[in-house]
Amino acid sequence: MAQHPKGDFDLSRAVWQRAEGDDSEAAVEIAFVDDLIGMRNSAEPDGPILVFTQAEWDAFVAGARDGEFDIEV
Repeated sequence: MAQHPKGDFDLSRAVWQRAEGDDSEAAVEIAFVDDLIGMRNSAEPDGPILVFTQAEWDAFVAGARDGEFDIEV
């Protein structure tokens, strides 16, 4: 189990999922475990995991929907 300041993110119970139809090697994967949300790079499944509380996740998703993280090229 990965110890995290926000609580225990139980990797043994994580069911990782990615966007439907995303077959790329390096995709973002998400797992919901109790009241925490984990995010990782599918190309590095044993690599670092970002852990969000529900409030943090809601703010992240709202920002993504609003274009807060869009990169202008």
